[in-house]
Amino acid sequence: MSDLATDWEVIVIGGGPAGATVARYVAEGGRKVLVIDGRDPIGSPLQCGELVPSNDEMRRLCPDVPEIDDLLQTPDGAISKRTSEMHIVPPSGRPLRYPFEGIMLNRVAHDEWLVELASSKGAQFLTNSHVESVSGESVILRDGRQFTARVIVGAAGHNDPIRRDHWDESGLKIPIKFVLMDGDFGEAVELHFGSMAPGGYAWVFPKGRGANIGVGIQKKFSNGKSLNVFTEEFLTGYDGEITFRGAGSLPMSGTIDCFVKGNHLLVGDSAGMVLPSNGAGITIAMIGGRIAGQTIVSHLENGTSLHEYEVEWNRQMGPVMRNSKISFRVGSWIMRLPDWILNMAFNPVTKPFVWRFVTCRKPFFIF
Repeated sequence: MSDLATDWEVIVIGGGPAGATVARYVAEGGRKVLVIDGRDPIGSPLQCGELVPSNDEMRRLCPDVPEIDDLLQTPDGAISKRTSEMHIVPPSGRPLRYPFEGIMLNRVAHDEWLVELASSKGAQFLTNSHVESVSGESVILRDGRQFTARVIVGAAGHNDPIRRDHWDESGLKIPIKFVLMDGDFGEAVELHFGSMAPGGYAWVFPKGRGANIGVGIQKKFSNGKSLNVFTEEFLTGYDGEITFRGAGSLPMSGTIDCFVKGNHLLVGDSAGMVLPSNGAGITIAMIGGRIAGQTIVSHLENGTSLHEYEVEWNRQMGPVMRNSKISFRVGSWIMRLPDWILNMAFNPVTKPFVWRFVTCRKPFFIF
């Protein structure tokens, strides 16, 4: 660590749910933190399905994560709809139905609110500013400006500049395309599996008015057919005016081997903090963001090793992530089977096992 004075104690690259949460907890700890993001405003454009579990569902999904209600605060203005049921739908269209408390977000409003929350604690934000590179304690922007910090956090997703330049781990990324469509789409969250989304799934997530509908695939299972074609074919089953088209990608290999190198940390998508078995990333990234932020404060105040971030992540989320990785590997093999076999496999007898896969529990009733 350099003895030279730095502009900031902490710089966070990326102001999405992971980065804004890091900044919130660093600022709550009384430390100087700057968030740099290329977007203005942060949160736009929309790049995901917008579904998160309720806090009660999160307590069931991640039982070792403390103080869920403090971490996952969602204002009414960012909630588009509350759902109470999830349908797992095989190619036959005959769903397996499960109780599930979900929240459909207005994701742009949600991310903007997280920025406001971090700002209210004292975090500073620099938007419409693109990071070119990171070296040691220096962050260099494309326009030539340079800032320094004792700790630098990469929270800018799978293209994060710290991940790109200082980590050499590769991972599976599932491309997704989705639309916002007007209409009445019922009350249940739907996940569709089969040849309409090889190696991934399609979804219909109802909102207050309309739905978020999309498809994600593993290209290696698509036999050369493009994601655009899969998406348009799936959308033909629904009738409504499309008001928005979006795209993105999900890191589906699970967390990378290490989150910390020197004074650099990764969090959120850049660290693989997405549950592979169901694609959940927003709340998982915020869990990682809180752990990272609190560890950084302890590091700056008491000299605590930044690697305690990894230790605490593994304590809170290790079992859930391991189960999710297993479920994804098994599920990727199962979902390559012909549709007629999947139709037989999704039945009342297998129903509890399917749910265990989706909710990141041990896939089979052991231990």
